[in-house]
Amino acid sequence: MFRCLENFRHARAVFKAAFCTLFTACLLMLSTAALAAQGAVILLYHHVAEDTPPSTTISPADFEAHLSYLKDNGFTVVGLDKAMDSLRSNQALPEKSVVISFDDGYSSIYSEAFPLLQSYGYPFTLFLSTGPIDSGLRNYMNWDQIREMSDAGVIIANHMVDHPYMLESLDSESDSERLDRLRAELLEAEQRIEQETGQSHRYLAYPYGEYDPAIKSILQKLNFVGLAQNSGAVGPESDFLALPRFPLASIYANLDTARTKFATLPFHANQLQPDSPVTTSRSPSVTLKFETGDYNLSQIGCFANSKPLAMNWIDREQGVVELKPHESFTGRRWRYICTAPDPGSSRYYWYSVQWINPD
Repeated sequence: MFRCLENFRHARAVFKAAFCTLFTACLLMLSTAALAAQGAVILLYHHVAEDTPPSTTISPADFEAHLSYLKDNGFTVVGLDKAMDSLRSNQALPEKSVVISFDDGYSSIYSEAFPLLQSYGYPFTLFLSTGPIDSGLRNYMNWDQIREMSDAGVIIANHMVDHPYMLESLDSESDSERLDRLRAELLEAEQRIEQETGQSHRYLAYPYGEYDPAIKSILQKLNFVGLAQNSGAVGPESDFLALPRFPLASIYANLDTARTKFATLPFHANQLQPDSPVTTSRSPSVTLKFETGDYNLSQIGCFANSKPLAMNWIDREQGVVELKPHESFTGRRWRYICTAPDPGSSRYYWYSVQWINPD
């Protein structure tokens, strides 16, 4: 009798432990699925042509290859407004959601990209610099074409009036005067877009992807969303004053590498210091905090120019790490990229740090 009772208790304990393990695993799977469904990837294009500057150009054939790949591989192309509304309210998006965006307002967007996107039924956003349109500049669309796109459901959003270097002051201009000028230009562009199309979404794509904390503060006070050009996926925890986008032009338009970017997942990561992408250093260090997620901290790798960055784990348990480069970087802009494999798929988590040295 006692032996039977003892066996029963043992069996119950084993069952309880097994149930708890299974229940925890199910919760983890549900949580992982929810997090994945709360991410999106924003793609950035400029020219869709054969004879424009390579650094901002994708050929029509390569662009259609991108669209075809998205259609054939389970991606859902959603409008920027739907993505922003869902992510900011912590609502789920379709799995493998992608947003398509264009900057500037070049004529090839109308002649090449627009018909292709219509044939696929894909929504997209045009970030428009209004000055070249008002001036009738060659190789840019005109307002009639832009209104046609707007009437077809294309989101028309803000890219300033004259595509300025927003970190640069004019001659004898103080920093506060620079910020006042940028604020006025931002609102002027928004007003022109609304006058011509009836649209006002308060989305700004930073020209050249450049910004600083003071510019972000302007956007925050005016209730704008800011979009940059540092790569990575977006999620509910992303910085909505500097959302990453994947620029796809030149060698980066190659489908063999672009397909990995299409499927990336958002890290829940924060940049602790410095708080600005603007630097006077040619080899800046940065401290990041990776929150708990469905990735192994030991599998995070960080790179610059395809070379590994030194990772000094300040507090591995809390996910705090300092990235220190071994080299100096040239040019005005560069970035550090961190990735980690998703254990449940062939996808990668992706986060990048933008650096701008205006000197």
